[in-house]
Amino acid sequence: MHRFHFHSHDGERARHSRHSFGHARGFRGMGRRERGERVFEQGDLRLLLLKLIAEKPRHGYELIKAIEEAVGGAYSPSPGVVYPTLSLLEDLGYAKVADAEGGKKLYTVTPEGTAFLESQAANVALLMARIEEAAVAGRGRNAPQIRRAMGNLGMALQLRLANGPLTDEQVQAVAAAIDAAAQAIERT
Repeated sequence: MHRFHFHSHDGERARHSRHSFGHARGFRGMGRRERGERVFEQGDLRLLLLKLIAEKPRHGYELIKAIEEAVGGAYSPSPGVVYPTLSLLEDLGYAKVADAEGGKKLYTVTPEGTAFLESQAANVALLMARIEEAAVAGRGRNAPQIRRAMGNLGMALQLRLANGPLTDEQVQAVAAAIDAAAQAIERT
């Protein structure tokens, strides 16, 4: 799966105060991204992570998967973005680590985090609506099962061609199989 680059100021904690948390605005559609283009605007990922841990305590990996699922597989934030953002939420007093079993930190929302989410309810609702809209628009385009199957076909062809020259009958059989698959896809 292609991982989009995410640029934010989350790692620059010294510049953030409790009052410069950012607004949930400007979420861009989940189509193909150019290198370096933002997926979320500043503050959106923080709001989303806080909302998700307010729903239920989660580990960082669970949060990554929840975001990936929310956007229909069109985006999966890297651990290098999620964990610094969780640390920022801790620094702001909006989240805390409830349990650190097996090296995994379980993040929970604090009363301050709950109050902040309540104060940002309109922004959170807009963010979630944009995420849902992007997920609906991206359904089918980013189907990992299809991408996996395409990769399997390419690999099978490469391996078969690496085994030596094909006979005329084998060439015809491979071409017929690919043509049949193409026709079946067109009918879908």
